[in-house]
Amino acid sequence: MASLGPAWGGRWVERGMGQSRCCSHRARAEQGLEVPSGSMWLETLAWVVAALGVLASASPAPQLGASIFADLSPAELRAVRSFLLSRPELGLAADHGDSLASNSLFLVELQVPRKSQALQFLDGGSPRPPRLARAIVFFGEQAQPNVTEFVVGPLPRPSYYRAVSYKGGRPIPFAARPVTLLEYELMHRRLVELTEPLDRLLRDTTGFWYHNCSQRCLTFSDVAPRGLGPGERRSWLILQRLVEGHFLHPVGLELLLDHRSRDPRRWTLQQLWYNGQYFASAQELAWRYERGELALARPPTPELLFSTYMPRGHFGTGTPTDVHGAKVCEPQGKRYRLQGNLVEYGGWRLALRLRSSAGLQLFDLRFNGERLAHELSVQEAVAFYGGSTPAAMQTKYMDAAWGMGTLAYELAPGIDCPEVATYLDAHHLYDAAGPVRYRRALCLFELPTGVPLRRHFDSDFRGGYRFYGGLEGQVLVLRTTATVYNYDYIWDVLLYPNGVLEAKVHATGYIHATFYTPQGLRYGSRVHRDVLGNLHTHLLHYKVDLDIAGTQNSFETLDVRFENISNPWSAGERVVQPRLHRQRCRSERQAAFPFGTALPRYLLFSSPTQHNRWGHPRSYRIQYSSQAGRVLPHGWREERGVAWGRYHLAVTRHHEKEATSSSPYAQHDPWQPAVDFESFIRNDENIENQDLVAWVTVGFLHIPHAEDVPNTATPGNAVGFFLRPFNFFDEDPSVASRSPVIVRPRDPAFAHVDVQRWTPASPGPCVSAEPFGYNGTYGQE
Repeated sequence: MASLGPAWGGRWVERGMGQSRCCSHRARAEQGLEVPSGSMWLETLAWVVAALGVLASASPAPQLGASIFADLSPAELRAVRSFLLSRPELGLAADHGDSLASNSLFLVELQVPRKSQALQFLDGGSPRPPRLARAIVFFGEQAQPNVTEFVVGPLPRPSYYRAVSYKGGRPIPFAARPVTLLEYELMHRRLVELTEPLDRLLRDTTGFWYHNCSQRCLTFSDVAPRGLGPGERRSWLILQRLVEGHFLHPVGLELLLDHRSRDPRRWTLQQLWYNGQYFASAQELAWRYERGELALARPPTPELLFSTYMPRGHFGTGTPTDVHGAKVCEPQGKRYRLQGNLVEYGGWRLALRLRSSAGLQLFDLRFNGERLAHELSVQEAVAFYGGSTPAAMQTKYMDAAWGMGTLAYELAPGIDCPEVATYLDAHHLYDAAGPVRYRRALCLFELPTGVPLRRHFDSDFRGGYRFYGGLEGQVLVLRTTATVYNYDYIWDVLLYPNGVLEAKVHATGYIHATFYTPQGLRYGSRVHRDVLGNLHTHLLHYKVDLDIAGTQNSFETLDVRFENISNPWSAGERVVQPRLHRQRCRSERQAAFPFGTALPRYLLFSSPTQHNRWGHPRSYRIQYSSQAGRVLPHGWREERGVAWGRYHLAVTRHHEKEATSSSPYAQHDPWQPAVDFESFIRNDENIENQDLVAWVTVGFLHIPHAEDVPNTATPGNAVGFFLRPFNFFDEDPSVASRSPVIVRPRDPAFAHVDVQRWTPASPGPCVSAEPFGYNGTYGQE
């Protein structure tokens, strides 16, 4: 799960013997070497035809404009893979078998066009940007293994590749790579061997086992970072019973596995923790058990699973729960449009994609035809824990390393999204031999908010009224999820008809739990007999590349201060009242607001040249819904990998080399991160009348409690932010809606009324007869 791809500015690279070497289609042709022609496919022919049809003097059609941000099709993913595998100098293995010491293709996804290229095309006058791919390759077959990122193009028939780097140009260590399915399988096999001495202990105390298991098995959850410094790859593993909701069934044993070597036969257990005690080897722990010198952990047999979703107990009222509750309906059909990856609703228009590395990403966000933002995207999600067991104290999850976009599993109609929602599949090439289809990975639906967008009852204060006016509250929701091990994040973007956008995330799923010991109560709550829910802080990070009435913007804060003045209408008296206090932020440091300091209540991005009808600079405001705080002291070891988490908000100038705030490698090398977010603001550039990017951090502290069993519930566990117009328009743009209702009395006795409306008097039938259906599978096509 990581970032939007490597920052641009990469160079053509040649590597020495045994390492990768890239060369272009043209260069190979000039050397007389064979250049594969690739293959044509109908699925991507549309891109070429559309590109040839663009007139340089006019803006492209909305759907064509949005298509430059569309995720790669399965055919394009296969084309990139085939092209890279065909390059002998890369030495990529189509099937690396059981070996980590091979060169393998890990990820292929869209390489988003540079902003300057995209805007020149979208606003007319320039040709369509070339369609490119980002690829991540693990070079494990060489003496000094490494991870290299490439840009590959042009699609649909790739003919060249070039290596790229992040800002600063640091090489990516092999130990910083994300963990693959193969590595997990090899970890499992090695654990089968290494835990053999513990077979009797585990059988006797838990009724489950790991060695040669076919039923009543144990499993493990691994935590990260994998070590205490750069170059390490040592993972603490929590052994759990493999039952429904296994995250809540630790058995009291944690193992430290060193798996840095590319040869799994050299992997070793370095330490073990059992029920509050540390041991140097599995043999020592087994020996102590045989001698009767252990304080045994005996979790109860999970006959009745407290971790299951099966109903139990009763409500204190007679509310029936065995019948359906309220549902969302569309009595006159859908009011939004989806064409390819182009979404239109009310005044809104935007391009949508679900990138494999980090998830939801929106581009070219417009309201009533005016661009408000070039990009709004999820960058990172972290959860930093505390605890008394080694695994708990080591847990500092940085979810971009786990492929957040690829963890968007099937959404269930009627539960995850309304039955009437539009569902979209996603295709990823991530740690796989080809594109994998994820059914119903995203959904779109219009939702009644249950509260009017605005309303007024105009009383005559004599028992009657002059008029009533109201506008029904409705919003378009774009939704996806990311199930990262135990946690489920629900990512929403909500589009309101008054030009307001809300970005929100709900946290649910299972808590990250460890085996209960009395010392653990300093770090959480006992939620079952042998289960401790460990405290943790969630931080979520967004990139918001705002373009308010153009790309040249300024940033200021607005709040109030009290003034004490003479009362102009009563001599000798004083008046204390609030007045506006504006603070113009002229540089990046001035626009960085660290945790621990008060955040001004109005954060405004404004056009220096455009004003509304009433003379105010046209502006948009960021408004927070968050209880975020620091995860670690400034500069402490792993904190360097989440330097963006030092700030509520940081405003920087747009640079292509600062495309993302995190990377897929931060999780496994936070000590020397590939992306140093602090460098974005260290040079303290001027931000007046510049192209600005807002980096927004939201989050909350979670101290688990008994009610988090079986799962953390969504109420109270949602954070996010709003983008709200502030003098951008001349009036509320929702006046364009034809959905208001106005009621006026026709006579003084109020016996008759005039109802004025622009929609049918009755919405009509509201229930769909479509039965519930769910598949839940995903795989290569």
